[in-house]
Amino acid sequence: MEIKDLGLVAFDEAWKIQERCVNQAIEARDKCFLLLCEHPVVLTLGRLADRKHILLSDQELLRRNISVVPVNRGGEVTLHAPGQLVIYPIFNLENSGKDLHQYLHELEEVGIDFLRLFDIVGRRISGKTGVWIGEKKIISIGIGVRKWVAFHGMSINIAVDLNLFDVIHPCGMDVEMTSIEHEGKNSFSMEDAKKKIVNVFQQRFGEDS
Repeated sequence: MEIKDLGLVAFDEAWKIQERCVNQAIEARDKCFLLLCEHPVVLTLGRLADRKHILLSDQELLRRNISVVPVNRGGEVTLHAPGQLVIYPIFNLENSGKDLHQYLHELEEVGIDFLRLFDIVGRRISGKTGVWIGEKKIISIGIGVRKWVAFHGMSINIAVDLNLFDVIHPCGMDVEMTSIEHEGKNSFSMEDAKKKIVNVFQQRFGEDS
């Protein structure tokens, strides 16, 4: 598993890097990547996205310097911003039976395992992809697949400005978002969070993903 820490990077630039990694993983079926980053404020629209779930006009989005980018993943509208850890696993699903539902389940388990390191009890809600604390959402998940290589991935709210989520219905739902910081667990850095999530991915997926 090749780990790439992209730091704070524009979504478009991260997408170009993802594309290169996906192409490499398609050509060399035993190759996989784990990209880690933060993004400036951006709204990404999955294949099922409906503009009504963005609660600001195009003019107001422009005034606030919030870009909107359609992406080739499942799901609805998602917000990325500094203080949110975004993880793009680029894995060959042929190694795990070509089972998309199982892969999404495994990503949720990664999130739950990660939160446990901060003494936070995360859970899944039937029919709703992601990880939740009670009724509040803390981890969003959405993937794309090309020739059985999965890309896109998950975003974990570490210390993101939660007020930013007021501009959308996250994932098309009227839901309250939370973060590790908001849950009172703020005695760590983003670098610590990156190290922890890498360890969790390696433990769950190993070197054969």
